[in-house]
Amino acid sequence: MRVSRHVVLLCSLCLSVLCAYAQPASTTTPVPQLDASQSAQGVAANVGDEPVGDGDLVYISVTGAPELTRSYRVSDKGQISLPLVHEPIFVRGMAPAAISRAVTAALLRDEILVTPIVSTAVMEYKSRQVTVAGDVKAPTIIQATGDLKLLDAITRAQGIGPDAGPEIIVSSPDKTTGARKSTRVPVKELLAGKDPSLNIPLHGGEEIRVPDAPKLFITGNVKSPGIYRLTDTGTSSVLKAMALAQGTLPATGKEAYVYRVVEGSKERKEIPIPLRDILHRKAPDVQLQANDIFYVPESTKLKYAKMLERLACFGESVGSGLIVAHP
Repeated sequence: MRVSRHVVLLCSLCLSVLCAYAQPASTTTPVPQLDASQSAQGVAANVGDEPVGDGDLVYISVTGAPELTRSYRVSDKGQISLPLVHEPIFVRGMAPAAISRAVTAALLRDEILVTPIVSTAVMEYKSRQVTVAGDVKAPTIIQATGDLKLLDAITRAQGIGPDAGPEIIVSSPDKTTGARKSTRVPVKELLAGKDPSLNIPLHGGEEIRVPDAPKLFITGNVKSPGIYRLTDTGTSSVLKAMALAQGTLPATGKEAYVYRVVEGSKERKEIPIPLRDILHRKAPDVQLQANDIFYVPESTKLKYAKMLERLACFGESVGSGLIVAHP
């Protein structure tokens, strides 16, 4: 009897285990499912909630309809075309939530789905591109999403380059006429942050250019010829150029020359400058422009006079040597 009871208990235990494994799957703990918005974000991160424009790429997820769930490029007419939907859906100027409502309405209208669940994520904003070029450390193209401003764009380009000029040029499109207007922003004032209006808001389509600093070329009979950057006003003068070149060398002529590009051509015109009179404060200082070539020539008369003087000294030394050798 004791053995039979153990057998019965063992059989009962085995039967209970088998029954537990035989229970239907519906009684097990349900596996959490991702909703439509989570599915869309898993495929493509939403880069912003701003309205879309022509050329932007959106990802639309329709629950239970894999043939409709994919990315769509907004056409140049501001539309997207979904499979099975009879007419293109106009989405230009719509935020992601509004696009979801427009797609839902189209699916109901064409009787494709009874209760469509639609979510939208923006994958790329091509219509809101901002270009940063010129003398920046890392020229780039960014998207004008969120509260983007001029300083943000310069930061994305890793800052101003070492040869940058005194101004930043921002070219932006006019939404009504399509024409472009340029705004010049002084670099020092922008970085100082005292005038918030200089930190221009960016909405897309802007071109930000940081030009190189204008340069002055100084050559000729000076102590330190070279190429000098004009970072403040973009202009200089003869006296400032002399200070940059550390003055003139001996045997400098009375006149210097400025070679300046003629507007509308590649040729340069020669402009004589009364250098000696300016240095002796007998004539007013002369303004120089960006990309001028400032040439300080030697004086031909002084050069020959110096040469004759050297030759005379050399002749005397040679003559005296001969006399000593042959008394």
